[in-house]
Amino acid sequence: MGKRILVQRRGRGSPTFRAATHKRVAPAKYPNLSGINIMDRVLKGQILELVHDPGRGAPLAYIELETGERYYTIAPEGIREGQIIEVGGKASINVGNILPVKVIPEGTVICNIELSPGDGGKIARSSGSYATIISHTPEGTMISLPSGKTRYVNDLCLATIGVVAASGRTEKPFVKAGKRFHLMRAKGHKYPRVRGRAMIAALHPFGSGRRGARKPTTVSRNAPPGRKVGLIAAKRAGRKKRK
Repeated sequence: MGKRILVQRRGRGSPTFRAATHKRVAPAKYPNLSGINIMDRVLKGQILELVHDPGRGAPLAYIELETGERYYTIAPEGIREGQIIEVGGKASINVGNILPVKVIPEGTVICNIELSPGDGGKIARSSGSYATIISHTPEGTMISLPSGKTRYVNDLCLATIGVVAASGRTEKPFVKAGKRFHLMRAKGHKYPRVRGRAMIAALHPFGSGRRGARKPTTVSRNAPPGRKVGLIAAKRAGRKKRK
């Protein structure tokens, strides 16, 4: 009788495969400004601290507004501790300031963009990512996403001027497997991942050293846990033939 395969063990949710989320600093989102007419005013705030958040590539900025409210947000490149930032429709177009996309000039580079007003920021939040304001239309503001696609967002959605910090993070090689392991551990990812083909038959449906004993890599959508590995509910297997 075989053992439970790796995907079954991960599904149980044991601490071995769980991210250490108790070490996370805080959610990174904009403050709740629903009770303020943010288009016609400007709030000033100060960056109290720049902190590292485990499992996140970009640093966080801890900001205190003049209203006394404090919050964490994604830090753009070029800001510093003690810097004064502005929030609102009347804010200046400087790196670190937070404005509604309606008043941001075309061609401006922005990050941490809301998809709907008040959601705290959803787009361009990873290290080095940014979007660009293309045009202002009656349907909303058109922005170019990091993927290259374009979409419309509500004019009242907030965005931060600048590029997300730590843009060169992915250029530095890990060199040692241990560093990669600790990064994956912080994110809750399994590392290293062993191919099922390299296992013995007791540990994986694709396991065994005999090539003739290999099973099909496509599997039914209704397959039970332990068998549901490979190409799940695939319409066809293998590479498409050229005509």
